[in-house]
Amino acid sequence: MICIFADNSSYAKTIAAMTPGPIGIFDSGYGGLTILSQIRAQMPQYDFLYLGDNARTPYGTRSFEVVYEFTSQAVKKLFEMGCPMVILACNTASAKALRTIQQIDLPKIDPCKRVLGIIRPTVEYLDDITVTRHVGILATSGTIKSQSYPLEIKKLFPDITVSGEACPIWVPLVECGEARSDGADYFVRRHIDNLLAKDDKIDTLILGCTHYPILYDKIRRYTPSHIKVITQGEYVGKSLVNYMERHPEMDRMCTKQGTCRFLTTESGDIFKQYASIFFDEDIQVQSIALK
Repeated sequence: MICIFADNSSYAKTIAAMTPGPIGIFDSGYGGLTILSQIRAQMPQYDFLYLGDNARTPYGTRSFEVVYEFTSQAVKKLFEMGCPMVILACNTASAKALRTIQQIDLPKIDPCKRVLGIIRPTVEYLDDITVTRHVGILATSGTIKSQSYPLEIKKLFPDITVSGEACPIWVPLVECGEARSDGADYFVRRHIDNLLAKDDKIDTLILGCTHYPILYDKIRRYTPSHIKVITQGEYVGKSLVNYMERHPEMDRMCTKQGTCRFLTTESGDIFKQYASIFFDEDIQVQSIALK
């Protein structure tokens, strides 16, 4: 059923009839665990249900159509499992699937539910951070090709100049456990040098992939000290707290027992092995199928 609300009071009444549930967090791989960790640090009382489509990762090299199809399947699964809201804790999914899901799918699935991305929350604080108004983006090839960051930044701050650098080897370095190896230094330094060669006025770097905080120490080492390095989790967490304050009707739909459950399309043992790179906590995982 498609629900069209003439006013906010109709929406509030309809959402009040829904059954409360956990906030859904979706990622194509494991990097979204860095986002989840930061959100939980700022919202410890909330319940979360994390879903990783780890059997089909990476999304970064896939087409818009495939990323949308996979992401839509995950969102529907989280809705089926009781989530009133889903956060796409994946830059590729946020870049390639979010708008279609928000504008086309949600009115058909359930207009009371919400799907939010992580690109806009990351960039909406830039006005207070950059002084030179020159910003660099380090991200996967898919995110860079989508132009999502430059487009989103231009909407909010048209005076900011944006340069991007695709870092296709960084995710494999992290997931293969090589983030702290000496061999990773070459690839980290090369991409930072490439980006700064494009614009020497950059004073702010956005790590536009949820895996990249694992490489933060090396990124910081090879980035000039005057340049700020932004990781997404902190800002996504701040934005979500603010969202709940502005939308108390949705806040009431999110259960608050401080729990966190994990789902994966991979085997639970493999998920736990890789998750230990990102998440310093013993977790219980359930394997599911998406279709």
